[in-house]
Amino acid sequence: MNEAPSQNHDHDHDHDRDRDRDRDEAGPSRRSVLWTAGAAGAGLGLGGLSSGPAAAAAPSTTAAASSVTAAAASPDAKGRTMIGVPFERRSTVRVGIIGLGNRGGTMIDLFLAMPGVRVVALCDPVKDKTAKAAKKVTAAGQPAPAVYTNGDQDFENLCKRGDIDFVYAATPWDLHFEMAKTAMLGGKHVGVECPLALRLDQLWELVHLSERTRRHCMQLENCCYGRNEMRVLRMAHAGLFGDLLHGAGAYIHDLRGLMFDPAYYEGPWRRLWHTRLRGDLYPNHGFGPVANYMDLNRGDRAVRISSVGTPALGLAKYRKEHMPANDPSWKESYIGSDRTISLVQTAKGRVIRLEHDVSTPHPYSRINSLGGTKGLFEDYPERIYLEPDQSNDEWGDFAKYAEWDHWLWKEHANPPGGHGGMDYMLVFRLMQCMRLGLVPDFDVYDAATWTAPVPLSDLSIKANGAPQEIPDFTRGLWKKERPGMDSPKPEG
Repeated sequence: MNEAPSQNHDHDHDHDRDRDRDRDEAGPSRRSVLWTAGAAGAGLGLGGLSSGPAAAAAPSTTAAASSVTAAAASPDAKGRTMIGVPFERRSTVRVGIIGLGNRGGTMIDLFLAMPGVRVVALCDPVKDKTAKAAKKVTAAGQPAPAVYTNGDQDFENLCKRGDIDFVYAATPWDLHFEMAKTAMLGGKHVGVECPLALRLDQLWELVHLSERTRRHCMQLENCCYGRNEMRVLRMAHAGLFGDLLHGAGAYIHDLRGLMFDPAYYEGPWRRLWHTRLRGDLYPNHGFGPVANYMDLNRGDRAVRISSVGTPALGLAKYRKEHMPANDPSWKESYIGSDRTISLVQTAKGRVIRLEHDVSTPHPYSRINSLGGTKGLFEDYPERIYLEPDQSNDEWGDFAKYAEWDHWLWKEHANPPGGHGGMDYMLVFRLMQCMRLGLVPDFDVYDAATWTAPVPLSDLSIKANGAPQEIPDFTRGLWKKERPGMDSPKPEG
């Protein structure tokens, strides 16, 4: 649990997939140390963030809850829809990277490995991390990048540059909204690590900005590009599961040791979210793939969520057993449910179960299941039961369905990079879409939908499981079927 931040996590080589730890975004978390210093006390709400543009805009948990009805409504569009809008075709994609910690410091390797991609600018207030990343750029044969290390807000100067097409942000969660907003206002397409933002009004603002600026704002959900996920996607769309009925996704990952390890997360920023919210802090890895299977925002949509949560015992127990009496974490009071379970209902009546647990002992799992009238798939471990292929109540071998692999996995059978290759697939496909002028596989409406369970599950748990409306970020355009992750292989 205490491996060095610069190391990649191991993969399950039997399946060429990640079955251990997810890297998460652990970018320049010292910013969160600066912006949230002293915010570890009991009863901390979202208003506990200290000064700074993003922090100043954050209301208390109570205030956020009271404004949900208005925030969940569909406000008037501020511009034309971004559904179906292609990137501008370009021979070279010029990339700026904000955050060079655990996540950004490894993802830069994949950007540098892509044809027709240049890393032109880097930003991180920790100068040695920026210098290390800059050396990677020159070692790859590219010109020395511009560097931005002058404090917490220097990313704004990166976003002002005229020679950047795409901004990638891998920073602590509370900074994602401001960085995505700044990038789009600077005329850049932007992709951020999970979650996109932490409040419904912020999600709506990013939707509005994407429409108004005509810039794509994407949740870079790597799990959508996992080999199993993409195979199940194609099988579902081909009708092998029959009419889809239910699915499940999760982020179940024992992070106790890492969250208390100052050598991994620089500062307590991730652990502190367990003092602020009771709901599902990280729904995207589980929700994104199942949303793709069911074509959410492409013929169906998520309409409401009901959540329950267990008591918050795991982190306090770990602290008692492992942390010295003078550790700053003893000032923290944890309210985040050790296990949250949410049920999402779609417009077509389908049900999606989401789970989150990073505070108790458990093998890594994203659950990743899909069921329909002809059978089902379940992951961790992978197994399948489809009629008429299986019978006698015995699971089938999912490996026998390799013919249904997505063209990306057929073209790149042994991809480099982390998480069993899904990180590579994400970057390759995104850069391919930008170079060829294609519509991205997912858009700001997907990003907002996949992240909405963060604030809504918290509200539902505090309301004893009462259902919460999930906004229709597409404003009715979800009713029209359209391509998504299952797009055909492009020419060129």
